[in-house]
Amino acid sequence: MLSVLDTLRMDGAYRFTALAPGTGLLADELTRRQIPLQEFSVRNDDGEKCPFDMIQQRLSGLLHELRPDILHANSLSMSRLIGQLATAAVPLPKRTGHLRDIIRLNRKVVADLNRNDGLIAVSKATLDFHVAQGLDPSQCRVVHNGVDTQRFQHRDKAKLRAKLFPSVPATHRILLNVGQICLRKGQLDLAQAVVGLLQDCSDVHLAVVGQRHSTKQESVDYEAAIQQEFKRAGCDTHLHLLGYRDDIPELMNAADLLVHAARQEPFGRTLLEAASSGLPIIATEVGGTTELLRPDADAILVSPGDVAALKAAIDGALSNPELCRSLAASARQRIEANFTIEKAAHQLAEFWSIQEDRPKD
Repeated sequence: MLSVLDTLRMDGAYRFTALAPGTGLLADELTRRQIPLQEFSVRNDDGEKCPFDMIQQRLSGLLHELRPDILHANSLSMSRLIGQLATAAVPLPKRTGHLRDIIRLNRKVVADLNRNDGLIAVSKATLDFHVAQGLDPSQCRVVHNGVDTQRFQHRDKAKLRAKLFPSVPATHRILLNVGQICLRKGQLDLAQAVVGLLQDCSDVHLAVVGQRHSTKQESVDYEAAIQQEFKRAGCDTHLHLLGYRDDIPELMNAADLLVHAARQEPFGRTLLEAASSGLPIIATEVGGTTELLRPDADAILVSPGDVAALKAAIDGALSNPELCRSLAASARQRIEANFTIEKAAHQLAEFWSIQEDRPKD
């Protein structure tokens, strides 16, 4: 969304103000981009969620002060929140929201979402899933995420490999995984596949970029299980847990394969970035992935949760450099034709224009 806003601001048709927490990575990025920030959070200073009435009062006060033409929510939860503003005692702007998750919703949540003037889904798979739960398709549109093809492009691999992975021998192969560490991203499936590969070869490394956000015990145990897979096999030096990183373009150019083992994926930003970077991709055939990558043309796709198939796909790709080069070149061309930031920005602006032209209820 931030990259799309950068593009739209250059056109001069829109002025943006962000409603977001006043500190953190998002606030830092907004400041760097010189996007005005009005502090807004659904949580108090102790991190606990505020009562609903208090949240609504805060948001209504900001809307009364700012008087925006459009209020856009950048997540499903925030889209529900602004949908609940229907009875608020303030003049309401046009309300639009982004659906970036494929999750089960109850009827109350769906009803709140349907009160918005318009909704965007990041993939047809995401839209179809929510329409099946009762979302009104007449107010929805698919706008695929875009990627900055200048930031994510092919660069010199040898220099970046030596800089970013100095402990990995130059002849070894690095598999890259990027995403929040959690069950739906499938990192444990990937760990098991890589450990299986290491029984027959010793030149494969797995680099995992991302953090675990959930503090639930099952999430803590899941992260620990990833590390235990490598430790039990005596190959823990082949697992590189890199945590949060802001040098993803460089890491994608230092790696040999992007392996995305997700069990659920609306429309993966990581896949966009890897394809744009010319990094060969192995991914699971879930959610909106096939809208982005064509099987056996742009990437190797396997069934989610199938560790044996994932292991075989990685082994086959590492054994066939020519196939990897062909897949990567095709994926980059597909990105340039269909999934640029400029195209996403144009479609979002078109969507907002339609909302502005529609009469209010």
